[in-house]
This record gives sequence, structure tokens and C-alpha cells, in this order.
Amino acid sequence: MQNIGLMEGVTDALSPAAVERGSAGEPQWLVERRAHAWDVYERTPMPTARLEEWRYTDLGQMLDLGALRLSEAAPAPDDPAAWPERLRATMAEDRAASGHIVLIDGHVAHADLDDELAAKGVLLGSLHHAVRRHPDLVREHLAVEAVPAEEGKFAALNAALWADGVFLHVPAGVRLDLPVRVTRWVSEPGAAYFGRVLIVAETASQVSYVDEVLSDDFGEQTLVSTAVEVIARDGAQVQYVAVQRLGRGAFHQSVQRTLAQRDAKLDTLNVVLGASVSRVDLNARLLGQGANSDMLGLYFGDGDQHFDFNTSQDHTCPNTGSDLLYKGALDGSSRAVFRGIIRVHPGAQRTDAYQTNRNLLLSEHARADSLPKLEIEADDVKCSHGATVGQLDAEAKFYLMSRGLERIQAERLVVLGFLGEVLARLPLGGVVEKVTRVIEEKLSQHA
Repeated sequence: MQNIGLMEGVTDALSPAAVERGSAGEPQWLVERRAHAWDVYERTPMPTARLEEWRYTDLGQMLDLGALRLSEAAPAPDDPAAWPERLRATMAEDRAASGHIVLIDGHVAHADLDDELAAKGVLLGSLHHAVRRHPDLVREHLAVEAVPAEEGKFAALNAALWADGVFLHVPAGVRLDLPVRVTRWVSEPGAAYFGRVLIVAETASQVSYVDEVLSDDFGEQTLVSTAVEVIARDGAQVQYVAVQRLGRGAFHQSVQRTLAQRDAKLDTLNVVLGASVSRVDLNARLLGQGANSDMLGLYFGDGDQHFDFNTSQDHTCPNTGSDLLYKGALDGSSRAVFRGIIRVHPGAQRTDAYQTNRNLLLSEHARADSLPKLEIEADDVKCSHGATVGQLDAEAKFYLMSRGLERIQAERLVVLGFLGEVLARLPLGGVVEKVTRVIEEKLSQHA
């Protein structure tokens, strides 16, 4: 696939010089914030398999940061005819939307928003541009409340080197009936991409956000790093959906933090289908009474794909709820790791929290490790966790075959039925159909 908008020969390693060049022309507060992040990055050791949170994902074997480079890619033209065919085909599958963002090789190439919503004060566009156009809003939230540099090695690296991203601000009382749709295309092998998402939903607002990242396969390891900060004020309703369809050779790393204040409903769905290695760190913080969060995940691995999910549900005050459900199917020699914890802080009485991880193995070489955990410091709570790892249900498959279905068709129905529970919990238009089709394609390839 031809690269879009690359300035050939202008590359840089992950270094202080890259941080300095990336912050050129930015306001002083952001220059200082980037420099601080790089300092944290250099002082923070690289995670190793000796740490519990990385025990099953050995970065020493899976990621070589020293071999990666940053590319100073010029923004692609705001002209769909100039975009990669697969990107255009993917967007054509989407349903109606309140607005669109297209990022190509790390930069926003296109942004649009419904005129009525813009008139109501909704802001949607490039995070890089928002730094200048809406400095007070961005400065208050960016890498401060949700994903500061101190969150870890990768969070610090992202905060120092992010090139562009998405900024979405929904004023108090404004409701978006259709989702915001974001599509990201990555094409340069051997490069490292750092992007951010900042979503602020003010009091009693409503918004759904769907972010899809995809690429072709890479001949060299390519890092795609994203930091996601979602803030839901009192009574806000937010749905955040991430669909990861990167090609082989990609190392996908995403740190996501959601902050739900009083009576807010903040739901997330992570769909992981691509990349050679994918690591998702998701932390939901229930910060006000009545706050609630459904945390959904769906993954399908094949070949030698490696998926690692590290989740936490932090209940910091009374009368909050969360419900996590992550389900995945694994074929070939793929592997999934789920590590989740429910934390009920002192005084967070009447917490209602659940955590479930279920894995379906389609091959004798596939493997799943599930490590749910509870940490409860209050005495009036309802909390539970559970995990299962099992083979394809032979009886269900036999029943379907006895009704005239071929083996491949029977297996496909069983797998889609197993995973469908997750999609049914957050049935956004276009997402269910797209994810189902991609899973069917994977099943067909390994029939």
C-alpha cells in the first residue's frame, strides 16, 4: 500500500530531540508537559516479565523500541479520492454519524460535524489544532486527570511524543443521537505512532464514540500507541467503542482511563481482532455516587497472535456499579491473557461490581490465562468474579450438524453465538455487522 503524505528521508528515533522537534511552536505549558513526560519515561524502567502485570507478555521478546523511528508525516489531503482504497471501503460500511474524523499515518486528514451540533457548541476535531483553538479546555484535561505521564512507561512515552489525535467536547445538556465515527489508517512499516483521544462530556450530556484503527500487514514491527481519556461529568451518558483491526507485524498498545462522576453512565467496548501483539490497559474510575460503567470486550485470535488485557474497576465512593464482561475465541497457536481487578475503596459502601472473562479454545495449541481478582475495603458490597476456559462445545456442534449444517457452518454458529452476547450489550449500528463479518472471515480462513 502506498504511503500517504510521507516526507521521505525525514525520520527520527525515539529521543529527546524528537520531543523537542515535536513541541516546536506549541504553547509553553505543553512544551513543559512533554518535557516532563520524557523525564518520567527515562526514569521509569521498562516493564519486565518479573512484574505481575506483565508476567505473560515479555516485552524483551516482543518489542524493540530502539529499532523504531518516528516519521514526520505531512497531513494527507482532505480528499477521499487520495485515500487508500481499504480505508474508503471501511468507512463506506459505517452507518450515519453525528461527525467523522479520519486520521492517516498519525494526522487528522478530515473532520466534519453536524451543523446543528456545532451550533450547540459541540467541538470535534484534531487534538493538535485544539491545543491552539481551545487551550483552556485542553490544558485542563490533557494528560492530567486520566492518563498522566506517571501512569507508566508507555503512558509517559505517549505523553511526550504524541503527534495528533481526537478532541471531543460535548456541552452540558447536549445529546448526540448518532455516534461520532473515527477511522485511523496506518501504513508506514517500522515506525512508531503516538496518538491521543480526549473526550469530555459535560453535565447531563450524551455521546457515543466509535474508533476503528486498521492497516495492512507490515514487514517490520510497527508500534501503534494510543492514550484515551474519557471524562463524564454528573449525569452524562457516554459510550466509547474501540475496534482494532491492525495487520500482522503491528504491536498495538492502548492505555484507556474513564472517569465517571455522580450519576454518570460510562460504558466501553474493546474489540480486538488484529495486530501480532495487542496490549490494552483499561481503568474505570467510579468517582461519584450513582456512577455506573459496563466494560465489554471481545477478541478473536488466530495464528500466533498475542492479546493481553489488564483491567481495573475502581469504586471510590458509595452507591456505584460496574459490570465487566470480556469474551474471546482463540484459534491456531494464539494466546490471550486477561488480568482484572475490582477495587472497592474504604467507605465505598453499597458497591455493586462484577467481573467475568470467558474463553473459547478452537485449537489444541491455543491458550488462555485468566486472572480475576477482588480487593475490597468496605463491608456492605456485592462483588463477584469468574473466569472460564473451555473447548468448542461438541454437543452444540453435533446438534447443529444433525440438523443438516456442515461442520464449518456449525462451528461458525457456535462461535458467533458465544461472542454475540458481548455485541448484544452495546448494539451500535454498523459495529455489530462489521465485527461479525471480520470474525466470519477469520473462521473461513482456518476452516
